[in-house]
Amino acid sequence: MTNANREDGPQSEGASESVMPESGNDMPAANDPTTADETTEQADPEASQDQDPHAVLVALQAEVADLKDRLLRAVAETENLRRRTDREKADLRKFAAAEFARDMLGVADNLQRALAAVPQEAREAQDDLGRLLEGVDLTERELQTQFEKHGIKPVNPLGQKLDPNLHQAVVQIEDDSVEPGTVVQVMQGGYVIHDRLLRAAMVGVAKGGSKPAASAAGADGEEPGQAVDTKA
Repeated sequence: MTNANREDGPQSEGASESVMPESGNDMPAANDPTTADETTEQADPEASQDQDPHAVLVALQAEVADLKDRLLRAVAETENLRRRTDREKADLRKFAAAEFARDMLGVADNLQRALAAVPQEAREAQDDLGRLLEGVDLTERELQTQFEKHGIKPVNPLGQKLDPNLHQAVVQIEDDSVEPGTVVQVMQGGYVIHDRLLRAAMVGVAKGGSKPAASAAGADGEEPGQAVDTKA
């Protein structure tokens, strides 16, 4: 029994020594970052050495310049859009009542026709007709006041040269006292709203007219081409 135990003792120790793994630094750790970096450098050892610092700086400066140019363009486009929007809003406020005002011009025309058809003596009479005409006159004045409040002004081109942008010539009238193209009659008054035409004035213009004096004639009535003796 004693010999058997002694023989089993060393065998058990030898068996246990063969099972235990040897510890050492030969096997790298799986999650070691140092080892991963070394592996990457071994795979591409010239990656960090081939980059020229000057070339990198030039590329970065070009990219910054491109981004700055894009930013300036975007800011300019935004500012132009804001100005255009503000201008459209202002025009909308100014000309929102244009259609309604154009419809109200007929009312103003009828009031003016009613007042023009009554003689001055009837207006000054202290009777029912006179008071009625006074009320019509006040109504027409109030309407014109409201027109002016909203930027609507009448166009009365009598005696002015014909302007196709504001006037519409419907008839030509023989009148030698004025130059040709002068407005000598207004059939229907025109109106503008702010700086935009609301309704063109219907007018009659002079046809023919007085001829201008000959520009070639001298002050003393010399014929054209005649020399004037200036000697004493």
